[in-house]
Amino acid sequence: MAETEALPDAAPRVDSEVGPLRTVLLHRPGNELKRLTPRNNDQLLFDGVPWVGRAQEEHDAFAATLTSKGVEVLLLADVLVQALEDNRARIAGIHSAVNERRLGIDLADALRSHLTSLQAPQLAQVLMTGMTFEEMPAAEGASLVRKMHLPIDFAVDPLPNLLFTRDSSVWVGDRVAITSLALPARDRETTLTDLIYAYHPRFRRTGRAYGAHSAPLEGGDVLLLAPGVIAIGVGERTTPAGAESFARSALADGLAHTVLAVPIEQERATMHLDTVCTMVDRDAVVMYPAIRHTLTAYPMRSDGNGGVRVDGPEPFLEAAAEAMGIERLRVIDTGLDVITAEREQWDDGNNTLAVGPGLVVAYERNVETNARLEDAGVEVLRIAGSELGSGRGGPRCMSCPIDRAPLV
Repeated sequence: MAETEALPDAAPRVDSEVGPLRTVLLHRPGNELKRLTPRNNDQLLFDGVPWVGRAQEEHDAFAATLTSKGVEVLLLADVLVQALEDNRARIAGIHSAVNERRLGIDLADALRSHLTSLQAPQLAQVLMTGMTFEEMPAAEGASLVRKMHLPIDFAVDPLPNLLFTRDSSVWVGDRVAITSLALPARDRETTLTDLIYAYHPRFRRTGRAYGAHSAPLEGGDVLLLAPGVIAIGVGERTTPAGAESFARSALADGLAHTVLAVPIEQERATMHLDTVCTMVDRDAVVMYPAIRHTLTAYPMRSDGNGGVRVDGPEPFLEAAAEAMGIERLRVIDTGLDVITAEREQWDDGNNTLAVGPGLVVAYERNVETNARLEDAGVEVLRIAGSELGSGRGGPRCMSCPIDRAPLV
């Protein structure tokens, strides 16, 4: 993959969903997925136990597809190791991993001491993969905490959802927003993302947008419809407070002139806005047809006095087109009929990653949706996702664009 040590000539910038993709952050599935069992997969937000070797093969093919189109691919594990060379990053990572309330003071101190002794690559593995009680170093004296936990219980929880790099950070303009993930299984992901952007040499000039602890907000709910226009899904993972907080920040910083809060069903199948709708061209979206005529939006704009004016609700497609300054937003439906649409929506048919205007990466299994995209003039780069999809996420979920060329 691409070298990540040197500082780029120009600051990264993302103003849209479809500007030509220059740089993207991915996470190759690792040993954290081997922590998944039928006993814990629900708690760790996976629908099944993936075949890790095949998931890695599928992800390698995904990354290769992007590099073949000239995209620089950064791997999260690599940039995390490089960031951890900074002692401040090590302290932050260790602090996030050691839960004193859960382990007790003595065991927590022993774990901190052990983690402090590790080199950056080994520490990165623990931060991503977790650590069971039997993997902890032997400690002197008795420990009730050790005795009352099974050896296979986690002293440090694994992070299998690191695969979905979209959620823990969002680039808006030349700034990065560290998000606030809603569910306990993903708490530590933002800490790792935060320390990467804070301490990796590549990003030391990067400004911040939005406070990570303001209120729940996840990157899968944030769509940059056009320069200055942001849509934020409000549902299972992003709260109204999170959407409003992000909107206030983006409007105050001049990163947007309109932010659309878009209510979505609070269900597993529609956990994020990008599970029902993604941009595939400057003026086109692929969308789950069941919500096409019912999806609404609350436009938020500056009131001119440092506050935010909230309007609506209005039909989403009309509000989006008006904010984008276009006559209408073209809609390409998922599937041909109700059953096909429901199946392909569940299989992330709407969750496409735009490599450029009219060029997207999509799972190959969504045959009907991909055919409809091509009929509408959108080129589809098909990738396998039989194992990658077990965490309910497609190509957009698995990618965090860091730099896109402007639309011209």
